[in-house]
Amino acid sequence: MNTPISRRELLRILSAAGLGTAFASRLVADESDSAPRVAAGKVPELKLIPVAGKSRFPARLVDGKVIQPERTLPILHETDVLVVGGGPAGFAAAVAAARAGAKTVIAERFGYFGGQWTGGLVLVVISTHAKENGQKVQVCRGIGGDLLDRLSKINGAILNYEPGKHNPTTDPEATKFMMDEMIAEAGVKVFLHSWAADVVMEGDVVRGAVFESKSGRQAILAKVVVDATGDGDIFAAAGAEFEQRLHAIGLVHRLGNVDRADMEKLKAAGFRSLGGAEPITSARWVNLRGPSTDALDVNELSRLEMEHRRSIWNHVQKLRNSPGGDKVFLLQTAPQLGVRTSRLLGAVKQLTYAESREPKKFPDTVAVGGAQGAQHAGWPIPYGCLVPKKLDGLLAAGRCASMDEKLCEDMRLIAACLITGHAAGAAAALAVQSKCLPRDVEIPKLQKLLTDQGAYLG
Repeated sequence: MNTPISRRELLRILSAAGLGTAFASRLVADESDSAPRVAAGKVPELKLIPVAGKSRFPARLVDGKVIQPERTLPILHETDVLVVGGGPAGFAAAVAAARAGAKTVIAERFGYFGGQWTGGLVLVVISTHAKENGQKVQVCRGIGGDLLDRLSKINGAILNYEPGKHNPTTDPEATKFMMDEMIAEAGVKVFLHSWAADVVMEGDVVRGAVFESKSGRQAILAKVVVDATGDGDIFAAAGAEFEQRLHAIGLVHRLGNVDRADMEKLKAAGFRSLGGAEPITSARWVNLRGPSTDALDVNELSRLEMEHRRSIWNHVQKLRNSPGGDKVFLLQTAPQLGVRTSRLLGAVKQLTYAESREPKKFPDTVAVGGAQGAQHAGWPIPYGCLVPKKLDGLLAAGRCASMDEKLCEDMRLIAACLITGHAAGAAAALAVQSKCLPRDVEIPKLQKLLTDQGAYLG
């Protein structure tokens, strides 16, 4: 009797026999466990997709120097608003722009949205609230508030999100899922696995960005670009003024089976905590500060990634070998290093920590930041923080916006990234619709659009 085998198994056998490449230059097959199975000895139907040869432009080694030849790049897409980076700021910017009626594209280097919030496993949304007239007021509203509200309707997706409470913690997979849903619902065109490699310039105006992916090097053109890369990769490539700050670079990890740990015994052994609570009761997320170093140096990033993982592994093994900790295990190390700050835009306005604590009023306020412990008043964020001094066609959002060194600790947090992203996305859409440069957007119109989208401006 013939024993059925799967397509995957058949292809493995054929490849081992040297026959795996004879069928097509590109092979597409359903390899899921539930796929129809074929009897042994029978060749399944396979999809054949001929692949034409592509022009090659390899770098050349000339007299010890690597020379990259000039070439024409294919245009992958053209749009009104291009958002580069899919962290909290980029997500909010894309949804806001699309909801305002602009054709919007978002490009992200990883395969998911959320940045440090999801891929970095920084699960707590700090600074969602501020204190106004002695009462807690939620300042993270609009796109960010909508996302948190939707997560609250999913069982086990969010913790500490109800009236009177601040700084909720979310499940990373639920957050990724809901971001996907909101991006799709808004009609945003998505390109994941796309690393921004350069910009497209027309004079002093940014007209798009160049991306590297499995599809090669391609360009996306846009009327307005929002730099939500966190590191300011786009405005730096375009020649905008910026400062670089060094900050602690860590790596978050998660522990499993913490509900089966004996904390009394572990405390006696010197373990004070197993990390922060998550919606999953058996898991905890554990932050790691790390050394202050250069987040733009690939050597440093590579070194830290490996050193942090080794340190985490050794720490967890020590925990597992201690009385009361034998059931605990390393559930996950974050796919992304915990970069806190790198480039900061040289903008029309640099917001200072002193101004945030006064708090100073601005006629061009487009968001209100919260307090880390909801213990002080909200601080208005002016539009000028997102607008480059001279460069046109671009806005910045998130932790690369313009602020002084001390304010970085507030502006880089997830809630602040959500609200500045919302402001940048709405402004980009308004600039397209008004056929003006982002710096020339009418502030009253922008403020009305933001409040119509649910943002809190004080």
